[in-house]
Amino acid sequence: MTETECWTFSEALAHHAVERAGAVALRFGTRVTSFAEYDRHATQIANGLAAMGLTKGDRIAYLGKNSDYSVELCLGAARMGVVLVPIIWRLAPAEVDFILQDCGAKVLFIEEGFVGVPWNGPVVVMESEFAAWRGQQPDNAIDAAIARHDAFLQLYTSGTTGKPKGVVLSNFNGTNLLPRLKSEKIYWYCAAPGDSLIMAMPYGHIAGVGGATGAVLGGQELIIHAEFDPALMIRDVAKYKVKWLFLVPAALGIMLAHPEAEGADFSSIRGLTYGASPIPLDLLKEGVSRLRCDFAQLYGLTETYGAIISLAPEDHLPGREQVMRSAGKALPGVEIRILGDNLDPLPPCTTGEVAIRSDCVMLEYWNRSEETAKAKLDGGWFRTGDAGMLDEEGYLFIQDRIKDMIISGGENVYPAEVESAIYGHPAIADIAVIGVPDPKWGEAVKAIIVRKPGSSLGEAEVIAYARERIAGFKCPKSVDFLDALPRNPSGKVLRRELRAPYWEGLERQVN
Repeated sequence: MTETECWTFSEALAHHAVERAGAVALRFGTRVTSFAEYDRHATQIANGLAAMGLTKGDRIAYLGKNSDYSVELCLGAARMGVVLVPIIWRLAPAEVDFILQDCGAKVLFIEEGFVGVPWNGPVVVMESEFAAWRGQQPDNAIDAAIARHDAFLQLYTSGTTGKPKGVVLSNFNGTNLLPRLKSEKIYWYCAAPGDSLIMAMPYGHIAGVGGATGAVLGGQELIIHAEFDPALMIRDVAKYKVKWLFLVPAALGIMLAHPEAEGADFSSIRGLTYGASPIPLDLLKEGVSRLRCDFAQLYGLTETYGAIISLAPEDHLPGREQVMRSAGKALPGVEIRILGDNLDPLPPCTTGEVAIRSDCVMLEYWNRSEETAKAKLDGGWFRTGDAGMLDEEGYLFIQDRIKDMIISGGENVYPAEVESAIYGHPAIADIAVIGVPDPKWGEAVKAIIVRKPGSSLGEAEVIAYARERIAGFKCPKSVDFLDALPRNPSGKVLRRELRAPYWEGLERQVN
């Protein structure tokens, strides 16, 4: 079996355990695991789950930060067809309880710091019990008929509105792109075997667990950070000659602003991919200038196993500013369509809802048949909920989430466009734009800004700066200032929290 014939993640791990037996697969602190050890551990975990009475299709949950144990747990579950439900550790106890009840987990694997969440079932505590539990299991091959379209992961959407939904993903959702990427030489999204990369995004997010499973598939050395730590990332890049990084824009900004970034050795980095939220153009230009590596944007969703659209490195060069604001073009095997209000396709350069057709699209929303049917249309198209526009060349420009669009005086205003225009002000550290009630226009554009230390930036200056760059109806009518913006673990601004005080007491959250 060749690398590109590995249609399940268990097959991929077995392949690299033969081809790269002694090579480093996982680094976490002082623990180093080879591919051969990784493969044996996965088999032991699979046997351990079977001994606990689990069968193919059952769910187990993990609550904790990133670790080598959590990564091994994913592959051990996959080896016997058990579905892993990684939970973002920053969630409140009530949110964790909802996910555990909704997914019907049979066992909870949990880090010590999170013990005490509402749960009455079997528990394995990671640092104190996991290694011993795993070591007691046999390493003989387990007899489980795993197919490429079997469920593999169940991730819960961030829940920025309403209750989170369980997104059920198959092995094939995560493995089908690799041979296509290799054939089209999309090198920035399919690192070579043995290349090193850092995983620092939350494990319960597709950027976290998806990065871990991607490293299994491609045979890379995965350096695992418990959580994003800019200083540790800067040091490990130099220490392990890291070639590839993925960061959300907020994390990139934090890393570049860290004191240790000044004069740091980033010379080993060949490429940095970014995504999960729009990146302000000024931050992008700063990153390209300081890191001096290839930059590529990745756009995707939990429901598409991560990235399915990419803005290539050559589109980040001087002279390509026109497309730098785009998400890029569809990756091989992916189709894009823009839908109107009646779900009919729209012509180029028209804004509507972005729809995707790809083998990466999820199996379903767990126990949400009506929502699955609403999102997955006839013909294999999936509604993303994002507002966007395709230009004549096939570049996708994401305007915002459909639900975040501001309608002011009958004009559509997308917060991301306004944020990108204002972010370049030298006194602004962070920004979010929301719609607030307005008796005349229905909604008015409000900017909420975090000033850089020592700045005395005021409302009038912000509005004047915006008027030089975007149409008047898109400019903020008012500005508030905060010490920090609320964000979810994947770096997305929690606009619902920002909007809440302004809409309090109103029956509708649109006006």
